[in-house]
Amino acid sequence: MTHRQMPTRWWAELLLLGLLYGAYTGGRLLARGDVHLAVDHGLAILRAEELLGIDFERPLNRLFTRHGPLGVPADFVYASLHYLVTPAVLVWLYLRRPAHYRAARTWLIASTLLGLVGFSLMPTCPPRLLDAAYGFTDTMAQYSAYGWWGAEASAPRGMGGLTNQYAAMPSLHVGWALWCGILLWQHGRRPLVRALGIAYPAFTALVVMGTANHYFLDAAAGAAVMGAGYLIAGALSRRTAHRLPSTSQSQSQSPSRTAGFGSTPPVVSGGWDTSARELLPSQRPAPDDDTAAAAR
Repeated sequence: MTHRQMPTRWWAELLLLGLLYGAYTGGRLLARGDVHLAVDHGLAILRAEELLGIDFERPLNRLFTRHGPLGVPADFVYASLHYLVTPAVLVWLYLRRPAHYRAARTWLIASTLLGLVGFSLMPTCPPRLLDAAYGFTDTMAQYSAYGWWGAEASAPRGMGGLTNQYAAMPSLHVGWALWCGILLWQHGRRPLVRALGIAYPAFTALVVMGTANHYFLDAAAGAAVMGAGYLIAGALSRRTAHRLPSTSQSQSQSPSRTAGFGSTPPVVSGGWDTSARELLPSQRPAPDDDTAAAAR
């Protein structure tokens, strides 16, 4: 998946990513689904977690609800950070690690499209929209006076109709954070950058559960989607590599470009071998010279 090519022009990349964001936003809106079905899916996920003992979102949500110094920053993180960090990592790769940009961008696109398929096939009610009897508090609504959002997820006040609140499975907040973290870990050279690569996805997973926007299994599904997207991007990269023009291969094998790098030197004797002290044809005496030498 590390096919080394320089990225295309910046405006072409910007256009492509703009189209991706438009498809992501439009796809979320089109995949609203039935509210009752979404609630059923949410309750099914919650029951499965309770059965397995992995309903970590419950204690986290209580913690964020009772302590504003935790809940308010978490809401800001949920509402904005994935829109800032993900493009920042893309720009960093484009400028500082261009050989890895194409593969990373393809990985992000493939995973995002898979997430849209998940929203369509399984609309899911997040914990914050379940009945209060299930014990969850919508921290975005509780602390809405501190931010630009209202009671409808992270959308600005009055714009809740432009978002799909039942697109919880999988969590692309976690998926995109994991994408950022892996790339920072792989291509960061400073210990601080690599440490951020570990901390960012872990922190995002805590935030999406503590704010009651996602179940733990939503977060796990977000990680799984990124894994599937990685495999798809790798397959596409290998397929593209096999279709490279033959001219590039012939150029890479030309003597002027391969000499000095351990390649086979060009043949200069036309395939004929010579002994250790044998003269080349241009250095041998003419036949008349040999006759004169014998007469002497």
